[in-house]
Amino acid sequence: MYLVMFDIDGTLTETTKIDEECFVRSLAEVCGFADVETDWSGYKHTTDSGIFHEIYLARVGRSPSVAEILHFRRHFIGLLAEVSSVAAFTPIAGARELLSCLAGGSEHRVSLATGAWRDSARIKMAGAGLCFDDYPAASADDAHDRESIMRLSMQRAVERHGAPFVSTVYIGDGVWDARACRTLGIPFIGIGSGVRATRLASEGAIRVFQDYSDADLFLESLDEITQAV
Repeated sequence: MYLVMFDIDGTLTETTKIDEECFVRSLAEVCGFADVETDWSGYKHTTDSGIFHEIYLARVGRSPSVAEILHFRRHFIGLLAEVSSVAAFTPIAGARELLSCLAGGSEHRVSLATGAWRDSARIKMAGAGLCFDDYPAASADDAHDRESIMRLSMQRAVERHGAPFVSTVYIGDGVWDARACRTLGIPFIGIGSGVRATRLASEGAIRVFQDYSDADLFLESLDEITQAV
């Protein structure tokens, strides 16, 4: 079997913008931090836990305590829950169908490796008609860095399914995804269009798709990549 590992924001759900807005708002309301840099690619670890830790350290001069992290995280997740209760989130086109196809087949298994905190990932996927807990997953609760998150997602997938995988492919929308895949030696498929697609390709994406609306083409590319590894 082959493992297909997915990011969430911008990869399975159209939640990148609202996630950023809630995160920045929480930084202001909980910590009093204004004028936050939102080019996440410039942070050492582009994960919820990594970004919060880096900003807090830079502004306060020390790492946040466990209690301070929990306070911020609760506020942030509360804002996301509030937004999702007003209007449903949108899945990336074809994401539901693709996940169902992969999970229902005999050749592939799915896992999640997200830079989001687990509870926020659950809210965003549920709001888009998807279920986080259907798949083995690792998140920003587990580590600051994406490489560790991805390794743990693979480990949990092996434990869930009781056997190692022939190969793994990662699907993501950020340059940080591409860089983590390069570090780990995992083939990377990018999700994006326009300038983002160009940047993902320049960072090493083997293929870049705007979405999953052409499921046959996506699966064909996936098979070519997994069997070439």
